[in-house]
Amino acid sequence: MNHQRVALVTGGAVRVGAAIVRALAAAGYSVGIHANRSLDRATELVAELTDAGHEAAAFGADLRDEEAMRAMIDRVRRHFGRLDLVVNNAATWSPTPLATAAADDLRRFFEVNTLPVFVGCQHAGLIMAQQPTGGAIVNIGDWAIERPYPDYCAYFTSKAAIPTLTRVFAVELAPRVRVNAVLPGPVLLPEELPATVRERAVAGTLLERAGKPENVAQAVLFLAENDFVTGVCLPVDGGRTIGHTG
Repeated sequence: MNHQRVALVTGGAVRVGAAIVRALAAAGYSVGIHANRSLDRATELVAELTDAGHEAAAFGADLRDEEAMRAMIDRVRRHFGRLDLVVNNAATWSPTPLATAAADDLRRFFEVNTLPVFVGCQHAGLIMAQQPTGGAIVNIGDWAIERPYPDYCAYFTSKAAIPTLTRVFAVELAPRVRVNAVLPGPVLLPEELPATVRERAVAGTLLERAGKPENVAQAVLFLAENDFVTGVCLPVDGGRTIGHTG
């Protein structure tokens, strides 16, 4: 039986997800790296971690398909023999100006940003609740749901559900499984974000700088390791949530 802790990170091949994967591997986790369109990058990351002496494997799935999500979680558990941590990180982002936004836009964002988090918490949570060691879930949200900016109404609506899902599953899965969330601030802001919005996001932090993917990864590791924390949504935003309004 595998006695090493096992983590699954959705959207773990690139950007913040890859930083989370590296941090978990360095902390001694065997890591399942989920990807869909970035499966080649996931395979490259597996090779990098394996060369460094860590255990990792790549798993492809389209998380818009509920059964594919459940099957992928089952594959990870079969591959490693257990499952101790799930990080629901996968997300999509693009502008949807209010004047042209439609119901289909909301459905598209909810299918990637919200429903897979529900399914991941439900399916993996019930599996981990049956394990002697229990488990933990960390969902990745977004600081800007508290202070949204224009032209991203569908995205922010989908991400606004994450804190509620986190608290719901913290209650439902207690005491065997802890469920928390990280709400990143301006970290790896998308290239397509208008320069004025980018500048305001950074200038509005109390620390007056953008964060790094590693800052988010450190928060994930804290929530994964501290066994007396559950139902918490932790901003990692340089103080942006309470910072300047500019």
